[in-house]
Amino acid sequence: MRAKGVTGATLSRMECAGEILRLARGIYQKVDADLVAEHSLAAATKRAPKGIICLTSALAFHGLTVQMPRSIWMAFSKSEWFPRSGHPVIRGVRFADPYLDHGFETHMIEGVPVRVFGIAKTIADCFRNKRLVGSSVAIEGLQETLRQRKATPAEIMAEAERGRAAKTILPYVEALTANG
Repeated sequence: MRAKGVTGATLSRMECAGEILRLARGIYQKVDADLVAEHSLAAATKRAPKGIICLTSALAFHGLTVQMPRSIWMAFSKSEWFPRSGHPVIRGVRFADPYLDHGFETHMIEGVPVRVFGIAKTIADCFRNKRLVGSSVAIEGLQETLRQRKATPAEIMAEAERGRAAKTILPYVEALTANG
């Protein structure tokens, strides 16, 4: 808005008149705007542009779980700042730099480039962080990935090897692919 010459006072008047809604500091939307299901991911990315959508939020984005997380899970480097309050609520997870450097895709959501971890990487991360998301969510994501054929067992195991989760995930992959 600043690039278009709109001042803070004008935004305040528009908010009081009911023309726009203030979602968070510096984030506004039209009252009659068409919202997409991933709207909260775009808003979270605007609040924390260096974060990458991960774990349960990435599973939900890819359509691999029926779980709707109460907060947006985002991965950050060990030294990166992220907002701890506000809307949408961001649940930050610290990943070591080697785990952040690869495996993400950039999707345009409402004109915002949103980085989301890919399917195979998300499954491996869920098993690597089972204490955060729970075993049932990780297993459900793996089952749905294989059922919908969104990633092959080889792709999942390659990401698990890279993420040091191969020993954890191997029995589940073998059990789910035992009969072809």
